[in-house]
Amino acid sequence: MSNSQSTNPRSTNHYAVIMAGGVGSRFWPVSTEEFPKQFHDMLGTGKSLLQQTFERISKIVPAENILILTNDRYENLVKQQLPKIENKRIFLEPAMRNTAPCILLSAMKIRQENPDAVMLVAPSDHWIEDETAFSENILTAFQTCQNENILMTLGIQPAFPNTGYGYIQFEKSEKEIKKVSQFTEKPDYQTAKTFLEAGNYLWNAGIFSWSVKTIIAEFKTQLPEMYELFSEGKEILNTEKERKFIAENYAKAENISIDYGIMEKAKNVGVLPASFDWNDLGTWGSLHNQLPKDDQNNAVVNGKSLLLNSENNMIRLPEGKVIVAEGLHNFIVIDKEDVLLIIPKKKEQEIKEIRNQSIKKFGENLG
Repeated sequence: MSNSQSTNPRSTNHYAVIMAGGVGSRFWPVSTEEFPKQFHDMLGTGKSLLQQTFERISKIVPAENILILTNDRYENLVKQQLPKIENKRIFLEPAMRNTAPCILLSAMKIRQENPDAVMLVAPSDHWIEDETAFSENILTAFQTCQNENILMTLGIQPAFPNTGYGYIQFEKSEKEIKKVSQFTEKPDYQTAKTFLEAGNYLWNAGIFSWSVKTIIAEFKTQLPEMYELFSEGKEILNTEKERKFIAENYAKAENISIDYGIMEKAKNVGVLPASFDWNDLGTWGSLHNQLPKDDQNNAVVNGKSLLLNSENNMIRLPEGKVIVAEGLHNFIVIDKEDVLLIIPKKKEQEIKEIRNQSIKKFGENLG
């Protein structure tokens, strides 16, 4: 890290985009379309995942340089949870179009304000324990992107052959930042096992960094139609006419992720192996891993419990509610006002489909 960054880590050229538009359907019934998981206090800390992410990033990016990307239906939730954020820093998506369109528009908005900017793109709903290590890694990425024409991603050292994550293969070298060879979407177990044995694969955390100039140029090359579509309104970005332009044009953009649209095609991609512990909090099981547990490995959020001959359970209750259980092993129990979910932990990947079946049978208000 350079001296200038050590003494002033929150440079005015540092910007961040926090992605907060998803539904988090695998955390049903707590996470719903009206109130998704990023706005919940999933870890029982007194702060939502979005609030924790904002605080973490504001240590290295001036708060006024942080944009929140979310669906327009969540505007009030963002304002309630981040009351100090300016309206112009909330980017509202009028339609679901995956990650590429909103990242391009965000980069164009930032470039209009500061052509020398480097930006971080990060999800709003991840768990990161060592925030000091996170800050150091991001500052390394910022410094690299300021000096080089590079698209950077942070990779997580894989702890086991997880089939639920994408993987990043890199060229082995002594350099801190590795050249990316290829991205692989969620592999099967045997493939994931060979990745870990090879030693040059990392989990893809969906955390990116680049200069606004570099990423916009890459969009112009790889997704020219999207670039042209949004370039028509570049002069009115950050003005009162911006929202009308986005409302009229956003849905015309291709529905494609930044991974497929840009990262997998680009030649100038680097990865920094992260030095912090990370969990994407994608399922109740992954949340169970991060919570305090009793002697029988049961995690209980909010309520009180008397668990007899019961182990390895993930339980979430309304505040103050009591659960008494005997002989309960490896279950997810989620009690939320109008829904009680009881499902074996090994079936947690089916929660998304169970949610859909419940909505079909009992109505949209459950989802």
